[in-house]
Amino acid sequence: MNDPLTALETELRGILGDKGVSAELVARERASVDGSRLSPVITEQLPLGLADLVAWPTTAEQAALAVAAAVRHGVPITPRGKGTGNYGQAIPMSGGLVLDLSKARTIVEVGDGYITADAGASLAALEQAANRAGQQVLMYPSTANSSIGGFLSGGSGGTGSIKHGMLHTGFALALDVVHAVPDATLVHVVGADAEPYIHNYGTAGIIVRATVALEPLQDWRGFFASFDTFEQALAVIRPFADLEPTPRLVSADQATLANALPTDAAIPADRASLRAILDAASVAEATRLVEAAGGLVEDVREGAQASMKISMMSYNHPIEWLQKAYPDTYFHVEVSGDALVDRIDEVQAVYPGGMLHIEAQKGRPIGMLAGVYSTADEVYAGFDRLAELGVGYHNPHQWFVDYQPERTARLAETTDPHGLLNPGKLRREPAVVTGDQR
Repeated sequence: MNDPLTALETELRGILGDKGVSAELVARERASVDGSRLSPVITEQLPLGLADLVAWPTTAEQAALAVAAAVRHGVPITPRGKGTGNYGQAIPMSGGLVLDLSKARTIVEVGDGYITADAGASLAALEQAANRAGQQVLMYPSTANSSIGGFLSGGSGGTGSIKHGMLHTGFALALDVVHAVPDATLVHVVGADAEPYIHNYGTAGIIVRATVALEPLQDWRGFFASFDTFEQALAVIRPFADLEPTPRLVSADQATLANALPTDAAIPADRASLRAILDAASVAEATRLVEAAGGLVEDVREGAQASMKISMMSYNHPIEWLQKAYPDTYFHVEVSGDALVDRIDEVQAVYPGGMLHIEAQKGRPIGMLAGVYSTADEVYAGFDRLAELGVGYHNPHQWFVDYQPERTARLAETTDPHGLLNPGKLRREPAVVTGDQR
């Protein structure tokens, strides 16, 4: 370990205590991986970096002190929540300090229409606290135990986004962020001023506390249906998005994907599956839609656990279950557009073994198109074919900031003048590499 790192470790122990920082290899390795093995393209490039130090602040204020110390010693800083991101955003590509915020999980305040919490608080904990006050968060990630800081820094939408859109559309009311300066403190930003810090992986400022919007609590039901064919399930995806009150989540899979999901009597084998989180007032109309399409309602369940279980079968999760059932076989691409319903056979034919996991959204459905993996070039070659079909796509096999990257880079010129924040994730000059890399 070089002298700046030794000096930083000493200073951090003074701030966080001996249990709040580690240079042990096991801790460093654990803090240097995330869920990026979901992408075979990224998996082929692993390992992408190894932390030299790991720090665990327990408050937003401690996080600011740790960042200030790292900046003074010229050590790169990679922020980390629960490490549930899938594309390498939390991997310390330049070594240095991993700032693990998962222990800074205080829920500071629950008010009328808002909740404030430190970055490490899980969305599940925020939802439970909101529920006790007769409210609910507008949306939460499909991995509900993800931290609010990680969700805001790396997410885009989730359970609840059919009604509320993406993270940058009114979800975050205010943030406390830390800039990479020698005298770093909490910088409070509100409304539109908070939006530039969302979905940039901490490259222009680390979110250490957040205030997000709440709404009145609804009476949710977990709704399970099955169909003889995937096409029958597709027929109800857009009508389900238009149910009133708006569903919190609607997901559907063909039988091969559904068979890979956790065993559940409401997800019968060898049938296409639809799972939804519905307001109790819309269950009757949802039942009518399913039966009119030739499907069966398998179960309707009450309670928060039913909703959380359905969330854990949405977005990327069916792909994870598919990969568990068939190791070293599948990859996926994020897709969107009406062609997912109207031209499903052509969409699935873009990749060998193509299978679509679909989600309802307002305006157009979205989904995860799985295929049998051969090479990265073959993955990329499919993008043009998707575009020709009118399918929007997002490449999930890279870790660069791709939401307004130019704006993020301009902001970082002021907030991270030395390029120390999560280096390797924002396209600009690299930071100094420190410590032992592999």
